[in-house]
Amino acid sequence: MQPGPRRKTHEAPDLTLQAPNKQKASVGEVNAVLRRILAENGRDHRWSYVVAISCMLLVSGTTAFTAWIMSPIVNQIFYERRGDLVVWICAGIMGAFLLRGFAGYGQAVALATIGNNLVARYQKRIFDHLMKLGVGFFNDTRSGRLAAQVNENVGGIRDLLSITLTSITRDAVTLAGLVGIMIYQDPVLSLSSLLIGPPLIWAVVYLTRRVRRITRESVLINSRLIGAVQEATQGIAIVKAFTMEDQLASRIGALADTAEQRSNKIARVSERLAPISDMLAGLAVTSVIAYSGYRALVLGQPPGAVFSFITALILAYDPARRLARMQVGMERALVNARMIYELLDLEPQQGDAPDAVEAQFTSGEVRFNNVSFRYVEETPVLQELSFVAAAGKMTAIVGASGAGKTTLVALLQRFYDVESGTIEVDGQDISKVTKQSLRGSIAYVSQSPYLFEGTIRDNIRYGRMSATDAEIERAAQQAAADGFIRQQPQGYDTPVGENGATLSGGQRQRVSIARAIVRQAPILLLDEATSALDNEAEARVQEALTHVMEGRTTIVIAHRLSTVVNADHIVVMEQGRVVEEGTHAALMADPHSVYARFHRVQGKKGLGLVDDSKPIQTPVRATRAKKTAVRST
Repeated sequence: MQPGPRRKTHEAPDLTLQAPNKQKASVGEVNAVLRRILAENGRDHRWSYVVAISCMLLVSGTTAFTAWIMSPIVNQIFYERRGDLVVWICAGIMGAFLLRGFAGYGQAVALATIGNNLVARYQKRIFDHLMKLGVGFFNDTRSGRLAAQVNENVGGIRDLLSITLTSITRDAVTLAGLVGIMIYQDPVLSLSSLLIGPPLIWAVVYLTRRVRRITRESVLINSRLIGAVQEATQGIAIVKAFTMEDQLASRIGALADTAEQRSNKIARVSERLAPISDMLAGLAVTSVIAYSGYRALVLGQPPGAVFSFITALILAYDPARRLARMQVGMERALVNARMIYELLDLEPQQGDAPDAVEAQFTSGEVRFNNVSFRYVEETPVLQELSFVAAAGKMTAIVGASGAGKTTLVALLQRFYDVESGTIEVDGQDISKVTKQSLRGSIAYVSQSPYLFEGTIRDNIRYGRMSATDAEIERAAQQAAADGFIRQQPQGYDTPVGENGATLSGGQRQRVSIARAIVRQAPILLLDEATSALDNEAEARVQEALTHVMEGRTTIVIAHRLSTVVNADHIVVMEQGRVVEEGTHAALMADPHSVYARFHRVQGKKGLGLVDDSKPIQTPVRATRAKKTAVRST
C-alpha cells in the first residue's frame, strides 16, 4: 500500500505555534471583520437585532432615569417634604425597574438566539467547506487538532458581534446618558471626574497588545491538547498493547500544564484592568463626595443635585468599565474570528474544471495514459504509467509496498490530479467531468475499513442513500455479513460505536464491502478488501465478490497474490512503473518474471510482497499477454 501523501500544500492552515503579531488590531481590521459578519448574517437576523437594540436602549434610558430622579427624591421629598409627590415618584421608579427588567430579558434572549444561530451556522458552513477541500489538506492537518481548533474559535464570531452590539448600543448609550445627567447637575464636577479617562485608555491599549498575542497561543495549545486526547482515545488498543499509558499521560500532562499557564496568563493580563479601573473610579467618587460635602456643609447648597450626580457617577462605573474592557474582549474574539475565516478562505485546490460535464459512463473501461505523479517534488511515485482495465473485467494491480498501487486508486477517484498524462473512463478524461458524478460511478473498499457513528444499516446505506432495507440486506448477504449482523443484539439496527468499535476487524470489512455492493456502481475498486478476514470469511467474501464483479470493471489492489490468480488481467508494478502485464498463467510461465519471483517469496515466507526498501530488479520480460517496456522518468 502506498504510504499516505506527504506533499505540503498551501491549503492547510499552519496549526503550529507561530510567532504572533504583537501589534493590536486596528480599527480597520475590526470593522472589516464586522462588516463581513454582518454582510453574511445581518439580513437573516435584522428583526432580532431591532428587538435587541430596542431593549438595550430601554435599559440605557431607565438607567439614566434612575440617576436623574435622585434629585427630586432628595430635594422635594426629604428637603422640601412634598408628600404629594411620593406616590408619583415611587410609581415612576417602579415602572422604570419593571421596564428595565423586561428589556434586559428581551435583550438577553434576542442576543442568545442570534449567537446560538451564528455558532450553528458557522459550524455547518465550516463542515461544508471542509468537505470541498482536497484529501491533501486532511493529510497535512491532524484531524483532532482541526476539530479542536474549530470548536475553540467558532465562538469568536458570536462574541465579536455580541461585544460590539452591547458595547455600542447599551454601554455607550448608557454612559452618554449618565454623563449628560452629570453635566446637567454639575458641569464642574463632571469635568473633574472625567479626568480618569486618559490613564484608563492608556491601560487598555497596553493590555490589548498583550492579550492578542497570548490568546492565539492559547487557542493553538488547547487545540493540540484536545487533538492529542482524541488520538489517544481512538488508538486506545495500541496504547494499551504497547504500554504507552505513562508516555502519553506525560505528554498530555505537559500540554495541559502549558495550556493552564497560558490561560492563567490571559486571566492575569485581562484582569489587570479591574484594579486599575477600580482605583481610578474610587479616586473620582471620593473626590466628588469630598467636594460636594464641603459645598453642602459650608455653603449650604441643597443636596439633591449632588446625590443625583453621585448616583449617575456610580452607575456610570459599570458601563465605563465594560467599555474599557471591550477592547480586551474584542481582541480575544477577533483572534478567534480571524482563525475561522482563515479556514473558510482556503480555496479548494482541486475543483471541477469550468467546463466540466456530468460523467456518462457506459461500459466502465479505465485507461491510464502515460500518467506521472508525485506527492513531494523530489520523489516521483508514478512515472509515465500506462495500462487498460477492460470493461466488465477484473484487473489486479500487484507490486511491492511503495510501488504506487494505492496511488492509482486515489488518482482514479481524483483525490489528487495527475502531474502529466490522462486517465480516461469510457474515453472521457476524468479531469473534464465533475468529481461528484465520477465518484458516484465508483464503489470503493479500502484496506482499512471505516464505519461512521450510527447503526449497521445506516453504514451500509451510506453506499446509496436511496437503497431499500431489502437491498441493504441483500448486499450484506453477498458480503457474507448477514449472519453475524443478525446475531447482534438489535440486528441491522445495532449501533456500531465509534469507527465500528463494537465489531471485529473482519466484521467491519464485510460491512464496508456491503456498502460498496449496495452502491451499484459500474466500477469497483478493492484495495486489499479481504486482508482483515480469516480464511473462511475470506473464501465466502471472495465467492460473493465473484458474483458482484460480474459486469463491472473491477480493479483490485493485491498484496496476497492468491487473491488474484483468477483475475482477467494482472498488472505488475515496480517503483511507479508497469513492468509486466498478463494473466496469472502467462506470467507464471516465465520463471524469471517479477510476478513469479513474488510468488516464490510469498510461498517461502507466507507474507505479503517484499518491502520496497529492497526492490526486485528483475528485467522486464515479455508475457503472453503483452510485453511492456520499462519507462524512464
